[in-house]
Amino acid sequence: MGKPTGFIEFTRELPGKRPVGERIKDYKEFIDRLPEEKLNQQSGRCMNCGVPFCHSGCPLGNVIPEFNDAIYNKSWEEAYDILTSTNNFPEFTGRICPAPCESACVLGINQPPVTIEEIEKHIIEIAFDKGFVKPRKPNIRTGKKIAVVGSGPSGLAAAAQLNYAGHQVTVFERDDAPGGLLRYGIPDFKLEKWVIDRRISVMEQEGITFKCNSNVGVNISINDLLREYHAIVLAGGSTVPRNLPIPGRELKGVYFAMEFLKQQNKRVANLSVEGEDLFATNKNVVVIGGGDTGSDCVGTSNRHKAKTVTQFELLPKPPEGRNENMPWPTYPMTLKITSSHEEGAERYWAIATKSFIGDENGNLKGLNIVDLEWTISADGRPAKFVEKEGSEREIPCELALLAMGFVHPQHEGLIKQLGVELDERGNVKATEQAFQTNINKIFTAGDMRRGQSLVVWAISEGRECARKVDEYLMGHSLLETKDSSYIANS
Repeated sequence: MGKPTGFIEFTRELPGKRPVGERIKDYKEFIDRLPEEKLNQQSGRCMNCGVPFCHSGCPLGNVIPEFNDAIYNKSWEEAYDILTSTNNFPEFTGRICPAPCESACVLGINQPPVTIEEIEKHIIEIAFDKGFVKPRKPNIRTGKKIAVVGSGPSGLAAAAQLNYAGHQVTVFERDDAPGGLLRYGIPDFKLEKWVIDRRISVMEQEGITFKCNSNVGVNISINDLLREYHAIVLAGGSTVPRNLPIPGRELKGVYFAMEFLKQQNKRVANLSVEGEDLFATNKNVVVIGGGDTGSDCVGTSNRHKAKTVTQFELLPKPPEGRNENMPWPTYPMTLKITSSHEEGAERYWAIATKSFIGDENGNLKGLNIVDLEWTISADGRPAKFVEKEGSEREIPCELALLAMGFVHPQHEGLIKQLGVELDERGNVKATEQAFQTNINKIFTAGDMRRGQSLVVWAISEGRECARKVDEYLMGHSLLETKDSSYIANS
């Protein structure tokens, strides 16, 4: 390994950030790059474990110790080759993945884990800087045509892999630009959209066709797709948000988080916004939901100059560190403080919203909330709750954002017209081994198949699905699987 004693000599360091007071004035990314010396030290902390649990912690099976070694030795192109042997889009995962690989890092048993996510982002940005990233064009075309419906991370990964296999791939996207949740769900201060455009440009040079403003089942005929393409990959994501059907839900001022976030992303891109403008400016904002989408609403509300920003979570406050119910190397459900929380927000746990309160004009003016008391099961998870007697109260709120996750993909249109089967959760039903629906030539991957999940899982699903499509069309496939490694193939 690069430096056998690196984990003893160096501690974990992360890049600096622009000060809060400065960064909330715009929507640009605010995390700096590590200088070369620091990057060298951080990669040198990797211990070359006998069993590198980071491999299994990463849904993509990234070959992490090997690219750390290459970075330590300043072998930038080798590091890029290793990383992209398993991950099509490290510029996305390096910015927005919660890094389950770091939770499984062996060093993390008794020290801060290796900064794998940051190293990954640095590898791909250095690769772009040095010109290592070039269109990967197939030498031979198979004559097979594939339609990928949805251009989020899963659809993009499937499209990239199928194109590498020599198939002609067309990606259909109902929005005005590719990217799916990456473009219109993730705020620019976490992922600037030039990052997506840069990757789409490479994919177009590789021969992939993107058709935007193409809503299959609405303005694009499903029958045309079934007739013209040898296989179809459904990668439309899990897009139906979980609602909160309590009294006052119809009031003006209560919106789904994605309505709010998508509008702001369009403004940053200088695009027109449909419908009523949603702003948090000078309002008491309450974000209902404690996950990443809720955090994105917090950061956006602060940039709107909200009067106050409060975030509620139904579940009890998680512990700050691992406990006996979260043993290493499992992914720990511990307290997460995001960069948006650093910018300012009041956070409360074990809170339920009982009703939205309106004024005489139908505008939201407050919430009726109550504290909860949870019982904890034997495995340490919250089991049941009751309302805490005497805790019900009203708080001021002019903008409530529902960020409670997504329940399943949209059924109207594409899914119903195709007649693909659904599972008990409302997702498109397909085998995990084959990613194939009840209709032979139709496959599915990502959140549309597995339900709401992480960007790294979406990319993994797209890659694995592509291999199965390739096998279906050709009888065999040379595309990499999750278990393939750079070392095994080099």
